[in-house]
Amino acid sequence: MTRRGYWLFVALCLLWGLPYLFIKVAVTSLSPAALVFMRTAIGSLLLLPWAVRGGLFRTLLARWWPIVLYSVIEVAIPWLLLSDAERRISSSLAGLLVAAVPLVGVVVGYLAGSREPIGRREVAGLVVGLAGVAVLLGGEVSGGDRSAVAAMTVVVLCYAIGPAIIARKLADLPSLPVVTASLVLCALGYAPVAWAKLPRSWPSLQVVAAVLILGVLCTALAFVVFFRLIAEVGPVRATVVTYFNPAVAVVLGVAVLGEPFTRATAAGFLLILGGSFLGTWRKPERRQGSREVAHPASSLRRNANRSSARAP
Repeated sequence: MTRRGYWLFVALCLLWGLPYLFIKVAVTSLSPAALVFMRTAIGSLLLLPWAVRGGLFRTLLARWWPIVLYSVIEVAIPWLLLSDAERRISSSLAGLLVAAVPLVGVVVGYLAGSREPIGRREVAGLVVGLAGVAVLLGGEVSGGDRSAVAAMTVVVLCYAIGPAIIARKLADLPSLPVVTASLVLCALGYAPVAWAKLPRSWPSLQVVAAVLILGVLCTALAFVVFFRLIAEVGPVRATVVTYFNPAVAVVLGVAVLGEPFTRATAAGFLLILGGSFLGTWRKPERRQGSREVAHPASSLRRNANRSSARAP
């Protein structure tokens, strides 16, 4: 990996590890619907000039239905439920639970007809990762948090299904216009609800800053960095960032918000991370310049990751 690739990788680890902290801050004053609207509106406004350049946006019109479906599954539902769940559980726990997405993605890909087999290593990864989730839920979740855990379960499922939609219906389309269209659709869809849910008084500077950071850095800038990282190091290496985001979420939650770091948190994190790596990692076969080519069996996942990006 080049020096530029390392810097892009580190930047994306931070940009997609930050949202859990700032969502936690923002929902102290904003409703989840209002937060999702503000974040998608800011992100879409910043990305639109990039997306419409060269007429690329027009290529999406013929695929409007898959794009709407992808927008609902990958952004509209999970961002709302994640914001709602963080009103009742810690930001670090939310980040750790989302770390299970690669594991669920293996199962979703298999059920969706992927040619990629689920072998012993994948099964072992699923077992280890689920054990990590069980440790987290047993040590970190009280009875009053069950609804939040149910919401996070839907979040994980949505994040795992979204790339499958991309791989089947949208893999040949340019990435940035697809992501921008999703943000625009979600902003328009949430606008009426957000208007009714806006706070009566002006939120604190902390909340305003959290919303701006979520929209500008964690959404617009993060997607640009992600696509540049793919161009620099290839789609396979770029997705390794998924394994580091939870660590950033935990560190920030503990250091900034004073959230507890227990043995269950440590054990659950290690098990989920280990299971995800064990169940989803593919060794590159060969290189072409600075790019890498993955094993042919991972073509579906590679296409999904090249055309789709998941931001918490």
